[in-house]
Amino acid sequence: MRFVKPSKQELELLKGQDIISTKNLTREQLELILNTAAYYEEALKNKRRLYDMDGKIMSALFFEPSTRTRLSFEAAMRRLGGSVVSLAETPRVQTSSTAKGETLHDSIKVIDGYVDVIVIRSPQKGAAVEAADAADRPVINAGDGEGEHPTQALLDIYTIIKEHGHIEGLKVALLGDLKYGRTVHSLVYLLKRFGCELIFVAPQQFMMPPEITEELRNEGVKIKETSDLKEAVAEADVLYVTRIQRERFSNTEEYENIMDSYIVDENIVAAAKKGMVILHPLPRVNEITKSVDAYEGAAYFRQAHNGIPIRMALLALVTGNVCLK
Repeated sequence: MRFVKPSKQELELLKGQDIISTKNLTREQLELILNTAAYYEEALKNKRRLYDMDGKIMSALFFEPSTRTRLSFEAAMRRLGGSVVSLAETPRVQTSSTAKGETLHDSIKVIDGYVDVIVIRSPQKGAAVEAADAADRPVINAGDGEGEHPTQALLDIYTIIKEHGHIEGLKVALLGDLKYGRTVHSLVYLLKRFGCELIFVAPQQFMMPPEITEELRNEGVKIKETSDLKEAVAEADVLYVTRIQRERFSNTEEYENIMDSYIVDENIVAAAKKGMVILHPLPRVNEITKSVDAYEGAAYFRQAHNGIPIRMALLALVTGNVCLK
């Protein structure tokens, strides 16, 4: 697809809406987000000062560790001229009234009166839905346990289009922890919208949840499941790598036995289809060797930087504050 400047009428499509799951986004809304992100990226390249969110406040509620998602959301809000109030804590280190027993519902009801948009990350699947039910302001899901991570998936799609020039009909191999990986859970539903073929590569116990695979197949998505990484990269246009997530294991030994199941190195790159793009939501541990960074198609750091325009677009669109020039 070619990025085009959205019309004023299109800008109303997401006003006041929550961004909780990629499954709920229409193709029209998806293209609006991508086009608005491209508009903002061009504005940033031209060093334009933006005031679209001037006077607006974003609440960043992060109940789980985050680097890229949290910082890019905060940077995006400030690039738009807005302000940020943050809360970062974990179950072990509590700084809010959750330590006193306050429920998420009640916390959101209070915070909703302080800000114009709420961004939330939680280790609990379904927390974003609970927050959205409690709030009148738009809520954006920045990751809920093993559930979804819609904004990551949106920047992934944006990156694929920028790297390949298009996305329709591409073969995308997803590698690693597909069972608990919320990024891939969100991404597959967007790839479906563009008619992509999917290749799932994972240890047997970390394959994509069968209910997701069955749903996609019932909707006509071509899916191959394999344990052979070299076979997958030989035909893939995109390799999407995920780490085996230590935080999902209660047993350290079990994690250490599985963490080295797949490693993308020079040998894998040599076996890859010409022009294959490598993505990773980061952080990486050891699943991509540093030597691969020099490969032209290694796009994971460019991918991380694409989080700024995508999140700028989402913040401005759901609050109805995109000012086209």
